[in-house]
Amino acid sequence: MDKQKIELIASQDRGAVLHPFTNLKDFASGKLGDPTIVESGKGIRITDATGREYIDGFAGLYCTNIGYGRTEVADAIARQAHKLAYYHTYAAHTTDELARLSDRLVKMAPGKMSKVFYGLSGSDANETQAKLVWYYNNLRGLPKKKKIITRDRGYHGCSVIAGSMTGMSFYHDYMDLPVAGILRTGVPHHYWGAEPGESELQFSERRARELEEMILREGPDTIGGFIAEPVLGTGGITPPPAGYWPAIQAVLKKYDILLIADEVITGFGRTGAMFGCDKYAIEPDLITVAKGLTSAYAPLSAAIVGEKVYKVMEDGADTVGAFSHGYTYSGHPIGVAAANAVLDIVEREDIPGHVAKVGEYFQKSMQETFGSLPIVGEVRGVGMMAAIEFVADPATKKRLDPALKVGARISKAARDRGLIARAMPHGEILGFAPPLVTTREEIDQIIDIAHKAVISVLDELKV
Repeated sequence: MDKQKIELIASQDRGAVLHPFTNLKDFASGKLGDPTIVESGKGIRITDATGREYIDGFAGLYCTNIGYGRTEVADAIARQAHKLAYYHTYAAHTTDELARLSDRLVKMAPGKMSKVFYGLSGSDANETQAKLVWYYNNLRGLPKKKKIITRDRGYHGCSVIAGSMTGMSFYHDYMDLPVAGILRTGVPHHYWGAEPGESELQFSERRARELEEMILREGPDTIGGFIAEPVLGTGGITPPPAGYWPAIQAVLKKYDILLIADEVITGFGRTGAMFGCDKYAIEPDLITVAKGLTSAYAPLSAAIVGEKVYKVMEDGADTVGAFSHGYTYSGHPIGVAAANAVLDIVEREDIPGHVAKVGEYFQKSMQETFGSLPIVGEVRGVGMMAAIEFVADPATKKRLDPALKVGARISKAARDRGLIARAMPHGEILGFAPPLVTTREEIDQIIDIAHKAVISVLDELKV
């Protein structure tokens, strides 16, 4: 793209676009520089308008799982757009692609699932899940059983209820969140949360006791749901400690509390299993999916509803009539066509199996490359997601001075070298979530660039 056109786009963008998670004043003043104009993508790489190429070590936002430039998905979208670009799904209207996608999701999803409700983002899908918890308990004659328990550092979206369920305060500040009825329990991160000498199993048992104590304190008859990611994503890319999910599920079952599995990041292969629930033997009542559902080729999300919940909803129809929830774009034909094309690839190429193999190599290489560096406290991850947590002193877990902005500096150093890796918003952490089609050779490239970036900042810090 020529320089004049780049300057025009940058000017138009700065003058008219409200960018998410961007310092508005710094961007408006030019302090942040010009926007990155992303022009094309192929495989695990994107190219900007100047012709510079980057390895996308974060798959967009954990979402371009099958990589960029898959023409079969673009062709499916085009075919659907030519045939029928839109019709609604209200009052039992459907399309062939919608029926096929829903049937395959119910069959492939973990647990005993029954129906699928569609939206456009993980946030709106989690809004739907909260409403389903309330609806289900109202229909059962339990009008007080409405509170939803979430976890510190959990991420569930940015809308009103989903944003309230997100367990990071900077998502709430100046937004009048969280709303009432959302409770929070401890983060399942052994590295920072364990007491001296406490094993992972003991830590998990304590987290389950703390959960039960909260339920008893609030009153079990007031708690309707518990929402959690199988693996913490934005909260630090943190796999659960040993014994965590069995202990938590036992408490939820004891007090008749619905388990909402937020699989927006972990769904469709990222952990090396089709779903994070499969990886960790989680039996959900409700499942949220988005991102990898279409590999971000078109917006689509889904709330997958378990048999137990749906039976109550169906039986309640004699009393309440129609299920009064939905969006203009629920089950949008273009998003649904994209999802079917993506899932065809996921199944045909056995993406979860590929991640299980390459992910093992990725995790081993991460440990070997970064684990002994004098600024690294923990290297963690599962499948095709990993994080490096930086500390001032690994022996004592002394935290770095936040003013040093180590995570952000390393992320920038990596980007300067052609790798997009994310400075995570909770701590001095560098996160990785490359496309699920990444090869071993490409893993080597990612780790090599990241290592050079870390060493460059280490040299600046004189560590």
